[in-house]
Amino acid sequence: MILLNDPRTRRRRLGVATAAAGLLAALLTAGPAAATPDPGDGTGTAKEVSRSARAEVGAAISDGAIPGQDEIVHSANIEHLANVPKEALAGFNSDLAFQGRYAFAGNYDGFRIFDISDPKAPKTVAQVLCPGSQNDISVSGDLLFLSTDSSRSDSSCNSTTQPVTEKSSWEGMKVFDISDKTNPKYVAAVETACGSHTHSLVPERKDVYIYVSSYSPNAAYPDCQPPHDGISVIKVPRKAPEQAAVVGFPVLFPGEGPDGGGNPGAPTNPGVSKTTGCHDITVLPSKDLAAGACMGDGILFSVKDPEHPKVIDRVQDNVNFAFWHSATFNQKANKVVFTDELGGGGAATCNAAIGPNRGADGIYDIVGKGDKRKLVFRGYYKIPRHQADTENCVAHNGSLIPVKGKDIMVQAWYQGGVSVWDFTDSTSPKEIAYFERGPLATDALSVGGAWSAYYYNGYIYSNDIVKGFDVLKLSDRRTDPARRVHVRELNVQTQPDYFD
Repeated sequence: MILLNDPRTRRRRLGVATAAAGLLAALLTAGPAAATPDPGDGTGTAKEVSRSARAEVGAAISDGAIPGQDEIVHSANIEHLANVPKEALAGFNSDLAFQGRYAFAGNYDGFRIFDISDPKAPKTVAQVLCPGSQNDISVSGDLLFLSTDSSRSDSSCNSTTQPVTEKSSWEGMKVFDISDKTNPKYVAAVETACGSHTHSLVPERKDVYIYVSSYSPNAAYPDCQPPHDGISVIKVPRKAPEQAAVVGFPVLFPGEGPDGGGNPGAPTNPGVSKTTGCHDITVLPSKDLAAGACMGDGILFSVKDPEHPKVIDRVQDNVNFAFWHSATFNQKANKVVFTDELGGGGAATCNAAIGPNRGADGIYDIVGKGDKRKLVFRGYYKIPRHQADTENCVAHNGSLIPVKGKDIMVQAWYQGGVSVWDFTDSTSPKEIAYFERGPLATDALSVGGAWSAYYYNGYIYSNDIVKGFDVLKLSDRRTDPARRVHVRELNVQTQPDYFD
């Protein structure tokens, strides 16, 4: 059904119970961060909320302030075309990549390939069982890349969990041959320091370079020693992917001492993650630029020499940002949107107690030229609909919608759903469309919702952690021109130049 709620009504009606708000505040500001961004890093167990919070959720649903449990609502300019539930892979759904008529969907248990030639009826082409959170995924030509950021007994797809303190444990990148989409073949594995939480491709004709983001070292971890103040760079020869290997570990946060030179976090900056690596990097190959979301820091760097990236500028927000999670350039490459994953993706942060500036997007203009370019803060964006205290909700993965002369993107917000918003005016961003489901539960905080929401060749595709693969159609005069723009391949963290 379509429920066109007035966001102002929802903002007034749905607050938070005092006890629950106090609990959340303690969670978000306690101690230095060995941050655990992304909900699948935890147990995935539902967390009870207070009796008053449960009563408030029930009242908000009864009043129509929020959708009912599992109820789908959306703006009039969004159509829900399809949902494909999970099948063989029962783990959390994660990121997405695209190539031709195929979508590739990560899952903590492996990955799934869909034929999306008919967006109204996606068909499963293959399901590959290969456990290893969070299975961040990307594709280039005949190769598929999969991140493993959980300690495993070995690099095979038959591996089991093993303590990170065990020297023989394995984490890193896996490479598959997908020349036959119905029968992917595992061809290579590369171990990387601290594993691979996410990765980003810098593709060239003969080789694919992979920037591997990982973090949270510990002196007790044999393969993840501090300081961990950079990224691993892997080189994969296209014609011999079995020769993939780490070719460098560029330091992005040089500094003295065991922790390098990144944000020190608490107690210097309470509630802010200490920078011990990057969470995610977005590369803009056409401009030889990249933007790194690195826990307590946001960085802009040059990738003109892909093996030796060079930092141009670095910023912090020690007031409203807790964990710099991901980045998106606009088409002109004069802006970057950074996301703050407050609460690690497993907390209810889209409510009145948290407010509009935390767990939000930060919009930065890029000013100046060359190596003198600077990131200059302009404004925040957060979805205008308050969510229940039983819904994990915070800014997460999104992509640009290619409209010439406009800055518009679609973004996932976990149980906050999918939001389409315009940041052409960096200081005054506005939502123009949305899609969401009601809470998974009304008596406990359960992890779920949209992990990724990306625009690809005329449609929005979303990977819902629990509910499966969604296809949305956006019909709006402000975004309709994007339908004329088609790309052969899309890894959102390797951002294309749509109008080149």
